[in-house]
Amino acid sequence: MSTSPINLTRRHLLATGAGALATAGLAPVTTQAQAQTPAATPPGAKPLPAYVSWKNAELLIQHTATTIETKRSAFGTSVITPNDRLYIRNNLPAPDVAIVADRDAWALAVEGVRGPRILTVAELKAMGIETMATVLQCSGNGRGYFAGKPSGTKWQVGAAGCVIWSGVPVRTVVAALGGLADGARFMTGTGGEKLPDGLDPKSVMVERSVPLKTMEDALLAWEMNGEPLPHAHGGPLRLIVPGYSGVNNIKYVKRLAFTAQETDAAIQKTGYRMSPPGQKGEPSHPAVWEMDAKSWINGPAPEAGPLKAGWVQIHGVAMGGMQAVRRVDVSTDGGQTWREARLVGPDLGRFAWRQFVLPVKLEPGNYVLASRVQDVKFSWQAETTPENAGGYLNSGWRAHALPVTVA
Repeated sequence: MSTSPINLTRRHLLATGAGALATAGLAPVTTQAQAQTPAATPPGAKPLPAYVSWKNAELLIQHTATTIETKRSAFGTSVITPNDRLYIRNNLPAPDVAIVADRDAWALAVEGVRGPRILTVAELKAMGIETMATVLQCSGNGRGYFAGKPSGTKWQVGAAGCVIWSGVPVRTVVAALGGLADGARFMTGTGGEKLPDGLDPKSVMVERSVPLKTMEDALLAWEMNGEPLPHAHGGPLRLIVPGYSGVNNIKYVKRLAFTAQETDAAIQKTGYRMSPPGQKGEPSHPAVWEMDAKSWINGPAPEAGPLKAGWVQIHGVAMGGMQAVRRVDVSTDGGQTWREARLVGPDLGRFAWRQFVLPVKLEPGNYVLASRVQDVKFSWQAETTPENAGGYLNSGWRAHALPVTVA
C-alpha cells in the first residue's frame, strides 16, 4: 500500500482544479454559489435551519437545530466529506452571518507571545499558507452506541468527516510575533459566539485549552474544501487542532493565547471530561483531547434492506487518531475471524482518514460486519470503550458493527 501523501499545497489545488481532485478519488465539494442557495428539502424530510439551508437534507439526520448528523450511507467511497453533508455541532448558536461579509477584517488577538498583537485575517494570509486534511469528529460521535445511554445527542457515526483546510500554521504566527513568552504550557482558543445576556461568560463561552505541543500541527484556517470557510462551520476563521476532537477546534476564533494554566471556562474546567458514569466532571478527570484509532463500515448500508446473495464490496473509513493508518481488518462474523482489507484512494496524511474495501462473497444468512484499524505504531482499535458520563470518544469496534441479512 502507498504511504506517500499526494501534494495538497494550495498552489497545487488551484492549478489542478476539480478534475484532478476527481482523478485522485476525492468527492466534489460544494461551491460557494451552492452554499448561498437553499437546497430543496426532500419529501418527508424536516427543513434544515436557515443557517445550514444550503446543505443536503436528504443526506443528513437532524437531531436539533445545532446537532445535525451525516447519514452513514452518505459518506460514499471518496476520502473527503463534501461541505453539503458535513455534520453540524455548535455549543452555542452561530453568530450573525454578517461576520463573513468582510472576511479579511475578522480580528484575532494573539497573547502569550513576545510581541502580542491583534491580527486581521488579511494579515494572517500574508504570513503564509499551508493545506492539510484532518478528521473533524465530534467528541460525542458514537454516543448512541453506549449501553448506559448517557445524556446528549445520540450520535451514531455521522458526527465526523474528513476535511481539507487551508490557512496559516500557528507556529508561523508565533514565530512572526517573536516566539512564545516564558511559562507557556497550553494553547487556549476562544470562540467569537455571541454570549447570552445576564450569565457569567465563563459559564457558557466556548474556550478550550490543549497541550502546547499541538502548536506544531495547528492551523488557523480560513478555507474548507477549497471554498471560503462556511459561516456554519466557523467562518471567517477557525482553529484546527489535528488529531483532537471537535470541541477543541474553535469556531469563530477571536483569541489565541499561550497560557501557563488551562482556562477556567466551564466547558474546560468541568465540561468535556472523561468522568466515571454518574459523576460530574471535574479538573482531575482527563480532558477530552486526543482522538483514538477508530473505523467503521459505511456499506453495504443496512437501511437498504436484505442484500442479494453474491459478491459484496464492504467499505468504510478508518482513522489512526494521532497516528497514520497502517492497515484495516474486516470481519463478517462479529469479530470471530478477520481478513485484511485494501486501503483505497489517496493518502492525505496522518490526520486524515483512509477508505478501505474488502470484496466478499456472501451466501444467504445473517452476518455481523465489523472493522478494526491498526496505526503505524501497531496499536489496534479497541474492541470496546469504557462507559463515561458524557458518552465521549466511543471508538470500540464492537459497538460500531453492522448486522446484515443476505437473502
